[in-house]
Amino acid sequence: MLTTDKLETFLKDNHCDFSILTHDSPIISTQDAAKYFDIEKAAPTFIMDTEQGLIALIAGSKRGRLDFNEMKQALGFSKLKMADKAAIENATGYKAGSIPLIGHELPCVFDNRLLENDYIYGGFGNEFRTLKITPNDVLRLNNVIKWWS
Repeated sequence: MLTTDKLETFLKDNHCDFSILTHDSPIISTQDAAKYFDIEKAAPTFIMDTEQGLIALIAGSKRGRLDFNEMKQALGFSKLKMADKAAIENATGYKAGSIPLIGHELPCVFDNRLLENDYIYGGFGNEFRTLKITPNDVLRLNNVIKWWS
């Protein structure tokens, strides 16, 4: 697990195009997020339980509600469900809802629709901070095992 300071240093050392937004309250809903950035560019990181173990799923908010049965078929998993909060924290060191776009150290499924954006907004490991970063940097710094069309 990278602290927010170490994550920021990691991003700088890897020449990422990013900034960090600080907010007064945690972002729980899209209404909360809309106060700080364009929610069309939101990219939450979900930790999923699969037959291959835990994976990070970086999904664009434009997809709307996630259909796990449809996703299983599209991604080739026989098991795909949200991971339990304790398993998430144990595997990543981060609490569910604060998973960073980069630094979780899990294999990753990436929503390729995010590449349509100049920047995307997602977790930074702290519920009061949001990472604004190019989608290509997210791709480059994660272990992407599958693309989601």
